[in-house]
Amino acid sequence: MNRKLTGSKRLLLAVAFCAAACHAVNASCAEISGAGSTFVYPLLKWAATYRAKTGQRVDYEPTGSGNGIRQIKAASVTFGASDMPLAPEELHAAGLAPFPVVIGGVVPVVNLAGVGPGQIRLTGQLLADIYLGKIVSWNDPAIVSLNPSIRLPGLKIVVVHRNESSGTTFNWVNFLSQSSASWKDSVGAATTVKWPIGVGAAGNDGVATYIRNVEGSIGYVELTYALQRNLSYTAVQNRSGTFVQPSRESFSAADWSERPDFYQIVTDAPGDNAWPIAGVVFVLVSREAKDPAASKAALAFFRWALNEGQADADAEHYISLPPVLVKQIEAYWSENIK
Repeated sequence: MNRKLTGSKRLLLAVAFCAAACHAVNASCAEISGAGSTFVYPLLKWAATYRAKTGQRVDYEPTGSGNGIRQIKAASVTFGASDMPLAPEELHAAGLAPFPVVIGGVVPVVNLAGVGPGQIRLTGQLLADIYLGKIVSWNDPAIVSLNPSIRLPGLKIVVVHRNESSGTTFNWVNFLSQSSASWKDSVGAATTVKWPIGVGAAGNDGVATYIRNVEGSIGYVELTYALQRNLSYTAVQNRSGTFVQPSRESFSAADWSERPDFYQIVTDAPGDNAWPIAGVVFVLVSREAKDPAASKAALAFFRWALNEGQADADAEHYISLPPVLVKQIEAYWSENIK
């Protein structure tokens, strides 16, 4: 007898195993769907790990924070994910409850021959002037004076930004607004802004791909995208005047304080070692879900992620939340989500 299993039989057995595991943990597996932040997408390996353990499937579409907000407001997904916090009044008007899941960092990335990760230094003011079109070449005296040991080419700077509603963009332009009065007055901070110059790309992945392929370009992505694609990120000057490298350590210097509905923006944080463009990923769920079973299953997934999935967060260069904050989140669920 041929005891070897065909590919289709192995697939059927895997499906049967997942279904059995799901049935053992939950009487029936709810359909969990999410959409939004591309910033957090590398970390949603959580979903694969959780499914292997429980059989519960979590489907997530990285379509940008703005779209995640729109979809959860329309109740077309179980949860949305946004790197921009919503103000308590907007949350309550939409019947939404938010909670943070992880902290990460937005990093400027460049494509310059001979310039490796962390070698070039930039300030928030310089970044704003580049994105305003005031500085147009890499050998501009303002950049050269900060980087005397680097041979900067006379290349035109190709500015790259997101072309959809993006929480990564929000944290980026929020930092630029705090660094430059000209940026704050003429462009401001939102998930979508009227860009003075530049070319658009979709998602963190789209920006990373553009930077990798176009010499002289500059853009902004979540750190994991830069590391995965071997892009040259820059050091950035923080509020204390220190030029800081992006890392889990510098992201963790972002200060967290207790506020209503967890509303928190952590760009331009104080501290000698603080990375100035840190961001928090928030999950948004309905306070009274139209599918209570799916909502309950989603919270079970995030409870597992916040308590047991932290090794994945560390591996992907995000900062996991402290246990005291996780306890506050769980209490918030009990008080605000039906």
